[in-house]
Amino acid sequence: MLTDKITAYKPKLSGHTELRFQRNMNRQVALIAGNVMANGFTEQSGVSARVYSGGYWGFSSAAEYDDASIASVLRAAERNAEFLTSRLGSPRPALPALPPRKLTSKITGYNDAEQKYLLDFAKEIDARIVEKYPKLTSRTISARSDCTDKYLVTSDGADVYSVKPRSGVIAVLTAEAADGSNVEVFDYLGGGAGFFGELFTKPDLLYAKLDEVYEHVMKKAEGVFASAGTAEVVMDSNLAGILAHEAIGHTVEADLVLGGSVAGPFLGKPVASEIVTLTDFAHTALGADLPQSVFVDDEGTVAKDAELIKDGVLVGYMHNRESAERFGHEPTGNARAYCFSDEPLIRMRNTAILPGKDKLADMIASVDDGYYLVQTGNGQADLTSEFMFGVTMGYEIKKGKLGRAIRDTTISGVAFDLLKTVTMLSDEMTWASGGMCGKKQQIAVGMGGPSVKCRVNIGGK
Repeated sequence: MLTDKITAYKPKLSGHTELRFQRNMNRQVALIAGNVMANGFTEQSGVSARVYSGGYWGFSSAAEYDDASIASVLRAAERNAEFLTSRLGSPRPALPALPPRKLTSKITGYNDAEQKYLLDFAKEIDARIVEKYPKLTSRTISARSDCTDKYLVTSDGADVYSVKPRSGVIAVLTAEAADGSNVEVFDYLGGGAGFFGELFTKPDLLYAKLDEVYEHVMKKAEGVFASAGTAEVVMDSNLAGILAHEAIGHTVEADLVLGGSVAGPFLGKPVASEIVTLTDFAHTALGADLPQSVFVDDEGTVAKDAELIKDGVLVGYMHNRESAERFGHEPTGNARAYCFSDEPLIRMRNTAILPGKDKLADMIASVDDGYYLVQTGNGQADLTSEFMFGVTMGYEIKKGKLGRAIRDTTISGVAFDLLKTVTMLSDEMTWASGGMCGKKQQIAVGMGGPSVKCRVNIGGK
């Protein structure tokens, strides 16, 4: 458990002040064709202070964690706020006070596996691939573990200690197609919130998932190219999750709404099919803990679910305390910082479309000529909600039945237009826990949802 040098400063904080100590630790090993290509552990830690004065924020940070550094960043943050206020003028209202709130993490210390454990685990997975899948031309296995722990106190009563570990194992399998080119499939074999040694006790627990990835890549090696144009598709939860995060979620972050996001004029208006409800969840959903549980954010606000779209209507945004004050809304606890030297920004936590009432098999059976899109690689979207995502695994649907696998392709369109074409949602909810969001600073996020039947533009050869 971290040494707490922060709480003692709580009675000394004045005005609106946030004081945070944070440590980020990351482990990674990677094997390519059995060769160790990455094997490292990094740690960064330090203290930061943020002061709100006259409507402007002053921020300061230092890598040292001692009384002198804590006093120094508090003074510097206050001076920075005063400087901005004197130069920019036009004072804004003070942030409304919040009632006292305290959180102590259920996890009270760093309990991750040693580096050798991750390396040996990855080697066992790799040996299994060599033994069972001789037709592959290449393979990559990556084992990752990260943990963020922090203390946060604020002048208006927040007192927080949190520990957030996350671990995962990734496989990339490559096979040769009939035309001599290589095809690959990337997938998470397992992972989520927790320390590596706790989540991954035996490699053989991942073998069934590994078999699925191998089956996909061998079918893809015999696959065909999609036909370009607008198609009726069933998106698996992987694609539904990245759509919810990248193409919709960013447009409804309140700071980006203030910056001109397309969602600004849509509040209170229909933006999707009536069966679509989309929420950025704080820590639990449908009775289950989520990949990136946030109980109190990095401004000391108690986190709550941010309902964004309800029954097809845009009903809200994600907020920090300042944006909530400007919009006249309640803060949702979406202020998050990646490391000690970062200021909290409005960030997503666990963003997803809620499940519907349909069975995936019925959704596929309802498509006469289209595609079942299973896995995505990368993608991009902008504040108009226009997007383009890579599709790395998918299948034809012909007369309601799955057909041949398809080669790598893309889907594109305007997300708010796509959501209006949604006609079915599966009754199963799946979360992806290995995502990172890159809005100015990297941060871990969860994304997910059901399978979604809709229409989308798909690329061809």
